[in-house]
Amino acid sequence: MTRADAAWLAVAALLCGCALAGWAVPRDWIDWQPDAVWHQPWRAWTAVGVHYSAEHLWANLAGVALAGAFGVVARVPSRLAVAWLVAWPLTHLGLLVKPELTHYGGLSGVVHAGVAAVITCVLITGDRPQRWVASLVLVGFIAKLLSEAPWGDALRHPPGWDIAVAPIVHATGSLAGAACAAWFLLGPGRRVPVNGR
Repeated sequence: MTRADAAWLAVAALLCGCALAGWAVPRDWIDWQPDAVWHQPWRAWTAVGVHYSAEHLWANLAGVALAGAFGVVARVPSRLAVAWLVAWPLTHLGLLVKPELTHYGGLSGVVHAGVAAVITCVLITGDRPQRWVASLVLVGFIAKLLSEAPWGDALRHPPGWDIAVAPIVHATGSLAGAACAAWFLLGPGRRVPVNGR
């Protein structure tokens, strides 16, 4: 395992640890609340520790594991781990566009940030076949986001789920992840790594 792999997996492990630790904490202490953003800014990080059912928790832990594996397989550079960390609170700050979402908890937005960061990285640093694959993944990813209509109701009740889902967080996470990845790869003074390293 390379240092870059370890860095990426460390962020995934940190997110899983926060989710598991948050299970024991009263939700209203740590969930995202737009009215509390300026006097309780930690909620932009701690919202990942809130889950509304065991199914919700396990689904999000599986999502983080897949995002972690995706980053390792895509051979993302270690600076992408930092980009994912920066995208974490930005994902939740983006929820300010939907103030009617008065409470939010979960990992799914930050999972989307990680996936978007990996896709962006491969599109920027990959060779031609890798960029083709990343482009196809991107098309599917965008189709999924659009199918959720994040501009619609703040909460949805999809069949088969025992919780309400907030599609906007998938969009804000994706935008935060892609923007942070692009910045950490292409920002001033950055050297674009070749093939993810």
